[in-house]
Amino acid sequence: MTDAAPKRPATIHEVASLAGVSHTTVSRYLQDKDSLKPKTRVKVEFAVKTLDYRPNLVARSMRTRHTNRLAIVLASGAHFPGRLLAAASRTAHEAGYQVEIVSVEGGPAARSARVDELARSGQVEGILALSPISLKGRKTNRVPIVESGTYDDKLHGLAELADATEVREIIEYLASLGHRTFLHVSGDTTNFASARNRRDVYLETIERLGLESAGVVDGDWKAQCGYDAILALPPDTAVTAVVAANDVVAMGVVRGALARGWTVPGDLSVFGWDDEEMGRFSTPSLSTVAVDREAQGRAAINQLVAEIRGEPAPPPPTETINHLVFRESTAPPRQG
Repeated sequence: MTDAAPKRPATIHEVASLAGVSHTTVSRYLQDKDSLKPKTRVKVEFAVKTLDYRPNLVARSMRTRHTNRLAIVLASGAHFPGRLLAAASRTAHEAGYQVEIVSVEGGPAARSARVDELARSGQVEGILALSPISLKGRKTNRVPIVESGTYDDKLHGLAELADATEVREIIEYLASLGHRTFLHVSGDTTNFASARNRRDVYLETIERLGLESAGVVDGDWKAQCGYDAILALPPDTAVTAVVAANDVVAMGVVRGALARGWTVPGDLSVFGWDDEEMGRFSTPSLSTVAVDREAQGRAAINQLVAEIRGEPAPPPPTETINHLVFRESTAPPRQG
């Protein structure tokens, strides 16, 4: 006994016949359904769903030179930027485009080859590269290509995501509350520019303000390193404020403080980074740096759409994607 032959895809002419309209009317429906009268639109919609019709995007693009599809190309890695990609996809959909997300293993050369292939395929109208590419020597000028430079080859944050300006603001704020001795539990400074930048700005700000630092504890973005850093402080430590690499590390710091019989923020103020949901609902809730990754996704897609349509580039955002959020984990140090 042999398997049944696969069902042949329906054609646009079959859809038109079932709906009782011309194939040009079906084509209009597929391009702009609102251009049809409501009664006609309902009939075509019924025929499309009944026959499970799927338009041939390649054939359509050869006729109209429009596919209404974009590609977002990025490196393959563990730190998948879900929030940014979700916002980018929503922005593209609002502009009338579908999005294909392409994760490519390897370095810039591998991604560049994939970008070049996509650009020549005729299936997309524009490409957004979130990780570095190098198209030097290639004739990839068939569709607009926007390089955001947001992530590296391992999806570690670059550019604004690696900016550490807010560390300066954190320390200035804590100093204004009366804190004088600080500790920084860093992220992975070997592999992440963001961790190195936060460490460097911490040290520079402590020195500039004439404050005391109990040191920088090398970490790995995990709660355990924050917990261990607090337990390792001497009994007579003067530290009253900790700047943690992220909210996860900050949660470890809080747990370490409690293990020592300290209160947060009574004995120790703690500041995190990322504004993770768990930090908002922890006890105490974490002061942190909220990172608007969605804004980056929207801005990159808006730039790509503008290039596709030959419109002026949208003005760059006037505000940073990071801003401080003050919650229960920070307060003036306990007197005495």
